[in-house]
Amino acid sequence: MFFFKNHKIDKAMAETATQTIWKVDPTHSEILFKVRHMVISTVTGRFERFDGTVETEGDRLETARVEFVIDTASVNTGVADRDNHLRSDDFFNAEKYPQIRFVSTAFKKINDQEYELTGNLTIRDVTRPVQLKVEYGGMVKDPWGNTRAGFVVTGKINRKDFGLKWNMLLETGGAVVSDEVQVQCAVEFVHS
Repeated sequence: MFFFKNHKIDKAMAETATQTIWKVDPTHSEILFKVRHMVISTVTGRFERFDGTVETEGDRLETARVEFVIDTASVNTGVADRDNHLRSDDFFNAEKYPQIRFVSTAFKKINDQEYELTGNLTIRDVTRPVQLKVEYGGMVKDPWGNTRAGFVVTGKINRKDFGLKWNMLLETGGAVVSDEVQVQCAVEFVHS
């Protein structure tokens, strides 16, 4: 009986030891969004500050659990007045809701390069399920002995689902800002 107790403890320790924690490398990653403006063009923005962690069983990506946090005040579209408007209560209300948060619920392998990432996205304290496409760029050892993995994540959300409801109508009937937001992220994760 003593042997089985130790065996269970050893097994639990071995299972814990196989967990791999990957941290996002912000200097080699970008979080972008694109929104149609006045129906005729597209505005691109980015978030300058974010943090993310992926936990896998060893290097098996299909076991990935993803958590990502974005600083809403770090929004940058290249136009100060527009960025301040996005930080206001018309959009993110960065003072009251300083973070956008994503927590995965599934990471499904489609083929060797494609995955489907499902999770809960929270903006302005409104949480909704989202589904994103993931393109796996590969895994390499860097010159300092760390393992790196790269991904491109894309998807679409409706901003009004998350309480970002400000808009004006044009004389032609179109909206100044579209409801649909395209998300495009190029992220690199590293573990040592």
